[in-house]
Amino acid sequence: MYTHEITTRVRYGETDRMGVLYYGNYALYYEIGRVEMIRSLGLTYKDIEDKLKILMPVVSLSCRFLRPAYYDEEVRIRTTITEWPERTIVFRAEILRMDGELINTGEVKLVFVSAEGFKRVNVPEEIKEKLKPYFEKVD
Repeated sequence: MYTHEITTRVRYGETDRMGVLYYGNYALYYEIGRVEMIRSLGLTYKDIEDKLKILMPVVSLSCRFLRPAYYDEEVRIRTTITEWPERTIVFRAEILRMDGELINTGEVKLVFVSAEGFKRVNVPEEIKEKLKPYFEKVD
């Protein structure tokens, strides 16, 4: 299992009239978490796309709203990969207040496709190598 956290602040343009983080923006927060998690492993989406010639389209997204996040509030985006990726990769997201109170949970599933032809492929070896230490069984 691999977990990564990043903090961000709810910006004015991301809120509705009530000063609450607009529900449609949670998917953007999940993406911030995914991108920064990949970066924390020493990879970037740009490298995966340009060098490995692999794209990662989203095939499913679920979201559960527990509490509101408010304008100018600092929140943590916790992203976790709990299952070894093969033909898909699942990112579990939690949005938390700085005191640890859970605001929102979500799950995003992506597949791997070739940049040329959009044919489905297995997870690239480069990603497997970066994740391997977090999924090896401890004796």
